[in-house]
Amino acid sequence: MTCNWFLSLAGAVTLVKMLLIPAYHSTDFEVHRNWLAITHSLPLSKWYNEATSEWTLDYPPFFAYFERFLSIFAGWFDPNMLVIQKEAYDSPATVFFQRLSVIVADILFMYGVKQLCEQVVKYNKPLEVKDFASHPSFILAVLLVGNFGLLLVDHIHFQYNGFLFGMQLLSIVNIWQGNDPWGAFWFATLLNFKHIYLYVAPAYFIYLLRCYCFRQSYKDASVMWTSLSISRLFLLGVIVVTIFGVSFGPFVFQMEQVLSRLFPFKRGLCHAYWAPNFWALYNFIDKAAAIAAIKAGLLTRDSIAVGTMTGGLVQEFQHTVLPSIGPAVTFVLSVLSILPCLYHLWRYPNGPLGFLRCLTLCALGSFMFGWHVHEKAILMVTIPLSILAILNKEEANVFLLLSSTGHFSLFPLIYTTAETPIKVGLMLLYTIFAFYTLGTYHRSKSLFPLPLLSCIESLYILGLIPVYINCNIVYSLLGLAEKLPFLPLMITSVYCSIGVIYSWLKLYWIVLNSGKPSAEKKRITYLGDKSK
Repeated sequence: MTCNWFLSLAGAVTLVKMLLIPAYHSTDFEVHRNWLAITHSLPLSKWYNEATSEWTLDYPPFFAYFERFLSIFAGWFDPNMLVIQKEAYDSPATVFFQRLSVIVADILFMYGVKQLCEQVVKYNKPLEVKDFASHPSFILAVLLVGNFGLLLVDHIHFQYNGFLFGMQLLSIVNIWQGNDPWGAFWFATLLNFKHIYLYVAPAYFIYLLRCYCFRQSYKDASVMWTSLSISRLFLLGVIVVTIFGVSFGPFVFQMEQVLSRLFPFKRGLCHAYWAPNFWALYNFIDKAAAIAAIKAGLLTRDSIAVGTMTGGLVQEFQHTVLPSIGPAVTFVLSVLSILPCLYHLWRYPNGPLGFLRCLTLCALGSFMFGWHVHEKAILMVTIPLSILAILNKEEANVFLLLSSTGHFSLFPLIYTTAETPIKVGLMLLYTIFAFYTLGTYHRSKSLFPLPLLSCIESLYILGLIPVYINCNIVYSLLGLAEKLPFLPLMITSVYCSIGVIYSWLKLYWIVLNSGKPSAEKKRITYLGDKSK
């Protein structure tokens, strides 16, 4: 990869991030401000017990250490941000420091993208390209570095996802290079920064066991059980146990308290508004059935919980018509949703490419059926799917569908008027770039249907435009804001959930029909074994 153009790209995106410093920020800003205060002002033994503010520390220890490190510099900008208090604090100096800390941390993400692009181009020799903008490394770099969802969530809404995805990309790069122990190291480290990545841990477990610990396979791709390397299995165990020991070791005598913070199952099935997944449709059907039951005289409005017909599902909630869903049900469905791709990875590993596909499906399955899923979790799918979009035309189709619907579903996070042109403009730029470059690279000549999409898929994506106009303009003109305050969010979530579910099914079809070995070879050595 030519370093000059990548530095120019990284610099341009960083400039955009700097321009967003004065933008609106959500309550997540105060969450991290409070964590700075907790880790700076209290001894380590009290970090997970402090509850002055409602925004208690609920990330794994490595992230707490990261906040403690940031607090060293925070005092240079405004010492008052390091005071534990119940009220929110967001002085101009505090805003500048926290925004800047996200931008600086993104250096790890930039590095991971650069390493990944170089590796993917080596693996996937590009088709004949007519210009620089059609080169796969450039397309992939822009899709990742300029990811609309990351810009929206990290640099307006406010979170630290970028550098975490940097760790994941470095993990993927090392696996792609055949450095599986380093891949395990980076992923175990990532888990101890943010435990939501447990969603994709099964893909790592199956791949490392199958392609690193078992070194050979028969011609039908079945595992050669006698090829198990105890030393390799032991090495992986040492890596994982050591990292978790360093992370959780200081909290060993308060583990129950720490785990109660990390896994708060008292929260409701859905987040503040419905993420576009299976449960969005489930909730919508329940509401529609409740309305029908009222009109049919089977139910009365008094018998329905306040907010059921006009509000979202926040905290614990009982459905009106359909069976209410508990954490155990979502866990079982999430496991069932990833079992087919895990079995396929075990049966037909297909090297790091098969691993990446399984990782993406694990993230998407958990997003589809998980408990209290945040809409922001769609980034765990679109980031690895960006890589697959370069490697395969069919997966480029899924990426365009899923990134368009998933990113659109993030719009309600930024509801302020001043930021509306910014979020709409950034998404349009990103989406147009993705469609044009991927369509050109994969040689899709049609303009309508949209590049790489069928006619029905194109109509669905273009349908996002009237959905936005209806929810943001028509809805207000009709004066429904007070009567049905949750309606625009419900329409957005339900419409986007259709695209997400369709993309999940289509990606599964692609993956389960790929990666089967050639019958010509007696044994298969996978790409992950190249250096061993």
